[in-house]
Formats: sequence, structure tokens, C-alpha cells
Amino acid sequence: MQPFAGIAELGRGLARGDYSARELATFHLERIAAADGDLNAFIHVAEERALRAAEAADRRIARGEGGPLTGIPLAHKDIFCTAGVATTCASRMLADFVPPYDATVVARLAAAGTVCLGKTNMDEFAMGSSSETSWFGPSRNPWDRGRAPGGSSGGSAAAVGAGLVPCATGTDTGGSIRQPAAFCGVTGLKPTYGRVSRYGMIAFASSLDQGGAFGLSVEDVETVLGAMEGHDPLDSTSAERSPTRRNGAGSMRVGLPSEYWTGLSGDMGDCLLAAAKELEAAGHVLVSHSLPHTDAAVPAYYVIAGAEASANLSRYDGVRFGFRAEDPADLGDLYRRSRAAGFGTEVKRRILTGTYTLSVGYYDAYYLKAQRVRRRIQQDFLEAFEEVDVIAAPVAPGPAFELGAVDDPVAMYRQDVFTTPASLAGLPAMSMPCGFVGGLPVGLQLIGPAFEEGRLLALGHEFQRRTDWHLRHPEG
Repeated sequence: MQPFAGIAELGRGLARGDYSARELATFHLERIAAADGDLNAFIHVAEERALRAAEAADRRIARGEGGPLTGIPLAHKDIFCTAGVATTCASRMLADFVPPYDATVVARLAAAGTVCLGKTNMDEFAMGSSSETSWFGPSRNPWDRGRAPGGSSGGSAAAVGAGLVPCATGTDTGGSIRQPAAFCGVTGLKPTYGRVSRYGMIAFASSLDQGGAFGLSVEDVETVLGAMEGHDPLDSTSAERSPTRRNGAGSMRVGLPSEYWTGLSGDMGDCLLAAAKELEAAGHVLVSHSLPHTDAAVPAYYVIAGAEASANLSRYDGVRFGFRAEDPADLGDLYRRSRAAGFGTEVKRRILTGTYTLSVGYYDAYYLKAQRVRRRIQQDFLEAFEEVDVIAAPVAPGPAFELGAVDDPVAMYRQDVFTTPASLAGLPAMSMPCGFVGGLPVGLQLIGPAFEEGRLLALGHEFQRRTDWHLRHPEG
């Protein structure tokens, strides 16, 4: 067995009997044991549970009942509830929380026969762009251990990028799949809001959170999405839509919005423009156009996301579940000390700013205004998709930055400048490797109309047939 084998290749090996699902799981568990002390991509490794699941997969394969994901190892971001396995959201607040049920995403992937090896590290409650806010310490980039893997799904991206697992789940609220995918040199897909159930996914910002997938290729994330997606009666925002199918054969009009492409550094601009030219060489038409409210996306996003976080995290009060301060003087003291000690600095910052924007006297000035900006951004995309089929854009202003280098919160928020617009509009978006700058991977972002993931998959698959960026992996 070799690391960095894709899902289809692993499936063929299982079907031929080259190895069993148990042997495949053991191979990856050994890689995790050897490498994760350095990467810190995992919060919890569930070895015994994984081996039981692998043995069950072997029995399914022996009966001829295996599917494309049967016996395939994967990891879940530690934001998805897993019955009997700790789900912490990388927070002290939930350090001892063991859910009694599986998230829908977890249940569907288990039903497809995947073998969950463990839970991956992340920014606390998915609030961050570097995976440095975790109570369990920062994850590290497999290409350079001194650099961030991106966030908030940095552990999942690092685990796939280092070949510890062939695929992993993540969530994307404002770029938390796409940016880590770009930083770690893997493919990551954020589906349309409502495509994947949020049931059992611990909430950060409920109108923005969406589950998605990381893989070594577009083909891999397409396979994982096929098992994750679909209407769920347990999630009131879950959409009833036909399953995703790769589509878009023939020439597409690929939009290059000026607001995304202007101002990129020379090396980043050259790398991304070369990727766009590769699409043009494949027969697609590059179209320059404008998304005029792009600059307002980051401030609008952080107002809306903070407000929703303030409401969602109010349930962590030290009474019902979660971290509880010892020997409180009274109920008010219990609330204050439990929340002060249970939450990290960034989470408290967002709760405070969110509460402020929802308060009397400021609700109209901030929250309602941010919602109006959100509607304008959505309208920008609707108008753009009357002219183009898919939008191509950067994922981040630069490649992975050094751990600790971005210590100003506003500068960290600006890392999301190219990813928050699609999140506010609820659109599908994907990052895929397209080159290197300074020896570090760079991602190209593709954005499509709502529920048109098939276009992104078709264009991305074609790009990866013509290039080998996704086949390059870090040493060690």
C-alpha cells in the first residue's frame, strides 16, 4: 500500500483482494501514529472503533455488497457529533462531551461503508482562519510545519495533505474548507447551503454553516459528496434536490471578476492566471466582469456570523452540559466563570461583538445593514451568472502564512476576503491545487450557481486531467 492513493484506486485494491479493509485501516492508523505528533491534525484517534468498522466493511465486500466508499478510511472534523466518541469542537467548553447520536453526515458516510479513523483538529467552534485557536494546540501545515494549515478545518486538510487519510469531512462558514484546502494542496468542496444536512453539526452561524469534503482530487470529493448529500427531515434548512451529477460538457464561460484578481502579488497573480489560461486552453472562454460589492463581504460576514454565534453559543452556560466552573457563589457566578474559562479568546471576541450588534440601538445600524449588504452580494452573483457559467477566483491573498505571524484579528479576518462572498450568497465553491508560490501550494477557487456543484466538478475534473498539481505531495 502507498500513501496518497485516491478513493477509486483504493476501492479497486479492496475489490481485487490486494488488501483487506482492516489492513488498509491499520496502514493509515500507523501513518497517523508516526506523523501526527508533529502535525497535530487529530484530536482523537478511534483505533478500536475503526478496526471494527473495517471488519464490517470486509464482510460487506465478501458478500458483494460493497460500494465506492466501502472500506475507505476517513476522518471527521471534530464539529460533527459521533455517538460514543468525544466531540469537542476544539474547545475546553466541550472537552468531555460525548454525544449519544451521530450527525447525519457521520451516519450517511458510515452507511456507505467508510471507516472513521478519528476526529480532526480545528479552530475552536470553527472560529478562525489558521487552526491556531484550538484548545488542543494548533495544527501544522504538512508542507512546512512552521506554517498554518488554514482554518477552521485545518486538521482535516492537513490529514489529507499529509496522506494520513485519503479523505475527510469539514465545514465551511466563511471559507473554512476552501482556504485550508488551498494551504495544504488538496481539493476541498463547499456545497450549496442546504445540500448537506446540518443535523448534528455543532452550530457556529446557522445561516452560513455547511458541511463539505476534502480529498486528493475532484473525483474524491465528488464521491464523498455523493454519500453526504440529500434532504434530511431532521434539518429544516435541508433542500430537496436531485443528487449531484457532474455536468457542463463542452465550452463554458468562465468569469474572472476584477475585484478578486486586482491587487494580487506578482507570484500569486502569475500562478492563478496560468491556471485560468489552462482552462482557456481546454476550450473554455474567459470573461472579465464585476462583482461590485465584494469589498463589503468581510465586514458584513463578521457582523452576521458574530450575531448568530452569540445566539448559538448562549446555550453553553455551565448548567446543562459543557465545562462547569467549580464552587460557584451563585447562578450568575456560575455563568460568568464557566463561560470565561470554557471559551477561548477568539470565541469570546465574536460572542461579544455579536451581542453588541444585536443590542438595542445597534441592531439597525449593524445587523440589518449587514443583511442588506448580503442581499446585494447575492444579487451580484445572480447577475454574473446570467453572463457566465462558473466563476474562477483566488482562494486566499497568499500561500500559507507562518504560525503566529498574523496576530491582528482584523488582518486574520482579511484572509477570508475571497471566500466570504460565496458563503454569504449560499453558493457552491471549490478549491483545487493550481501551482506553487515559494514552495507552498496555491488553490484556484471555482464558484457556481446554487445547486450547480456538477459544473464545478466537471470543470475541476477537466483541469486535473490536464495538470498534475493535485498529484504533488509533501515529503515525509
